[in-house]
Amino acid sequence: MRRRFTRRQRRVAAMIAAGRCRLCGGPLPPSFHVDHRQPFIRHGPTILANADAVCGTCNLSKGSNTMLKLRPWQREAHDQAITWLTETRADRHFLINAAPGAGKTLATCAIAATLFERDEIDRVVVIAPRTEVVSQWAADFARVTGRHMNKATGADRELHALGLDVCATWSAVAGLQDAFQAICRDKRVLVVCDEHHHAAVRAAWGDGADNAFTDARYVIVLTGTPIRSDGAQSVWLAYDDCGAIDHPAEGTYTLTYGEAVDLGYCRPVTFHRHEGRFTVDLEDGEAVRVSSREKAAITGKLARIPALQRALNFYRLACVPQYEPGGRVPLATGYQASMVEWASAKLSDLRQRMPLAGGLVIAPSIEMAEYFVELIEGLEGERPMIVHSQMPGAENRIAAFRNTERRWIVSVAMISEGVDIRRLRVLVYLPHALTELAFRQAIGRVVRTDGPSDDTRAYVVMPSFERLEAYARRVEEEMSADARRDTPVRTKRCIVCSEENSLGASECSACGHEFPPRVGRFNACPDCGALNLAGAQVCQHCGTGLGHAFTLTLDEALRTGAIVRGMEIDEDAVRAGERIAPRVREMVLNSGDTALVRVTQLLPEESWHRLRAIFEDTA
Repeated sequence: MRRRFTRRQRRVAAMIAAGRCRLCGGPLPPSFHVDHRQPFIRHGPTILANADAVCGTCNLSKGSNTMLKLRPWQREAHDQAITWLTETRADRHFLINAAPGAGKTLATCAIAATLFERDEIDRVVVIAPRTEVVSQWAADFARVTGRHMNKATGADRELHALGLDVCATWSAVAGLQDAFQAICRDKRVLVVCDEHHHAAVRAAWGDGADNAFTDARYVIVLTGTPIRSDGAQSVWLAYDDCGAIDHPAEGTYTLTYGEAVDLGYCRPVTFHRHEGRFTVDLEDGEAVRVSSREKAAITGKLARIPALQRALNFYRLACVPQYEPGGRVPLATGYQASMVEWASAKLSDLRQRMPLAGGLVIAPSIEMAEYFVELIEGLEGERPMIVHSQMPGAENRIAAFRNTERRWIVSVAMISEGVDIRRLRVLVYLPHALTELAFRQAIGRVVRTDGPSDDTRAYVVMPSFERLEAYARRVEEEMSADARRDTPVRTKRCIVCSEENSLGASECSACGHEFPPRVGRFNACPDCGALNLAGAQVCQHCGTGLGHAFTLTLDEALRTGAIVRGMEIDEDAVRAGERIAPRVREMVLNSGDTALVRVTQLLPEESWHRLRAIFEDTA
């Protein structure tokens, strides 16, 4: 068999790698190498399935060893795991608690490769949180071990037919318990539990994991967030009286986020607490002011409506979409627009150092995600990519964004734990789930280092909300004083040759590449009409404060729930009523019953779901 890859194979391999070295993650130079994953001298075929596009430095340091050059912490974790599992043998579980983006996947693949070499295991089963993460596991596992890993779903009843090594989502485990149990009883299996907090004791996934893998030879537990939002304990690990994981130190390797930043494995993060002062116009000309520091003071008959106080909560108001007159175009001067403007300017700054840097918006609902898409397109002129659970091909859209130059991607709970898009650096955080677990997972999406030359920071734009600020303070406390310091960018880097240039340069001094012009956005002062850069706090002409003050009507404020004709209706009921309304209205009109038509005219559609529930309870 020939040893060298053809010119066409080289081009395809570089396209598969998205122009980046598959070992260090840095950009591929023009004279890049294409190397065999399984070495040629070990009978590795010269085909694309066994090809890696790599930079010359990585390839020459790799030699014929299938083991990647590990980071120091990965080597330490590897050696400690091998000692604990194969020599000490005090327990079959090894825990790696490392910050998101530090490289847990590659460290674990290296451990698996060594266990195969020592004839300690026959198969590997990986359980990961999402389909996208499962795909990443399969690719990294093949790269490190040279073994193919098949992806299993709940519909795969005969796992033996899938091949030696298998990866699946946590949700698939519950439907495949018998199949996984049979494999663990028949072979010496290493089970890898990625994002272990999913497997709560007594929860469906936890029971599935406990039952299916009781007979596994070894278990490696991976987590970057060893807490659950519901406070439940996870399977396989002991907990102390305070709820903290109580696993032997010799069987645990820990790397905090602060340590990962200091070692250069993760980028430092800066939190922008985005303030807003809302004025909500109530009935009879009354108005209520709400901010993160000022709760709503409601008087009169409205004070007797409990849902109103809940609706006039600062975070709920921050999640209310605001539109231009007519109700279709997102308001360019609204609260969310001010968040995006700050984030957009920061993303443009970051692209001076990291030309392909991208931004992520985490929205609380599909409705708000679509709103952000329209808002960002209106502000920047480029339409963001969007992914959510009701959209087919979400995994392909995430992969497409990873390998393009697009600035923004908007998501509803789709780009979270384990999803690796290394060019993400700015996060607009307006989620539905306000847990510390979700918060830390979201931060993990924007702090992954993009190669050894990456010197950027990550930025999180979030409402100045007490609970989120508490989470942010705990993250900041993990970082050293130097890492917390946000220093201004002084030069910009050429995307073609990586040469450093002055910020004002219009083209690269080394290769002549033309830098895209920096386009600023301006807002008019409400008093004098003078233009000021977006985000300015004070008008540069007349001194008028340009703080973030916003006005909402009562109807807009209550859109996260509803009070309709004196009835208090929660948000889920509102949306359910609106969802069934078209069908109910059609059926009533087709019935020809004038009494029913009058009733539907009197009864607001937001309450129809409640009416259906009443009928079902009395049926």
